[in-house]
Amino acid sequence: MQIDEELTLKKLQVFLAFMRSGNLGKAAADLNTSNVSVHRAIHSLEAALRCPLFKHEGRNLIPLESAYVLEERAQKLVQDVVETVRQTREAAGFSAERFKLGALYSLTVKTVPQLIMGLKLRRSELNIDLILGSNVDLFYKLKSMELDAILVSLNDSVSDADCAQVPLFSDDIFLAAPADSPVARQAEIDLSELRDATFLTLTQGFATHQDGNRVFRQAGFEPQVAMQVNDIFTLLSMVNSGVGYALLPGRVGMVYESGVRLIPLRADYRLQQHIGVVFLKAKERDPNLLALLAECRMYSLKHPG
Repeated sequence: MQIDEELTLKKLQVFLAFMRSGNLGKAAADLNTSNVSVHRAIHSLEAALRCPLFKHEGRNLIPLESAYVLEERAQKLVQDVVETVRQTREAAGFSAERFKLGALYSLTVKTVPQLIMGLKLRRSELNIDLILGSNVDLFYKLKSMELDAILVSLNDSVSDADCAQVPLFSDDIFLAAPADSPVARQAEIDLSELRDATFLTLTQGFATHQDGNRVFRQAGFEPQVAMQVNDIFTLLSMVNSGVGYALLPGRVGMVYESGVRLIPLRADYRLQQHIGVVFLKAKERDPNLLALLAECRMYSLKHPG
């Protein structure tokens, strides 16, 4: 048996609204339409089914047994379709109950907590998974649709025609030195004077590793690297313990305020990281993502530069 093309979910929803209210006027009000539209939809539904659903008593429509059978089946059918749409969109990452956010370790000091708090206020039912990593790793997971959005340094490693970006703030790169080191009290540092010093860095893939290499090239030397680590807080801990110096963004300065000094680089070595959110253009209308982007824009207004 072929289904008549006039048998639509919209007409079934109109039919169910009438069955709930038992009145054309009330059904029309519930659906924000006219009495005529409700009556026309019901009449069209009967034509598509090739059987009557109601009998007329004056201006009233009295349900037949066929109407009660259709009501029971249609309720389940509409619910199944709604659930099917929900699961399909969720599988594609649209308006899911979980939001998977990727971020750099350094952004968990202040930026990520503020954005998550704002996002939860906008969408209290949303469960948020936070995944930390490097620029390169997070971008790979975004492109693989393992993440819904990432908070990263907006450099070449996250530039892609399929992605869009919203800037958050810019952050200077500093020399991180132990508080008791000889250079800790300097107002600014000529990095070339530390060509014989021991340095610590993040591993490749992290934006700060890439930016550090650029600064060292400007200073004209290859640093003596004693250790490479996989997160910025371990790196700070090593600096705090006196193992060596590091080039780090200013946003982590509050972590070891008493033990680590962030010293500005001399003007010719200065470099900024531009932090922002990156997401797939294909998801730009997802309600969860739109809520995050709204929070990001508010954050950028409070932290210009």
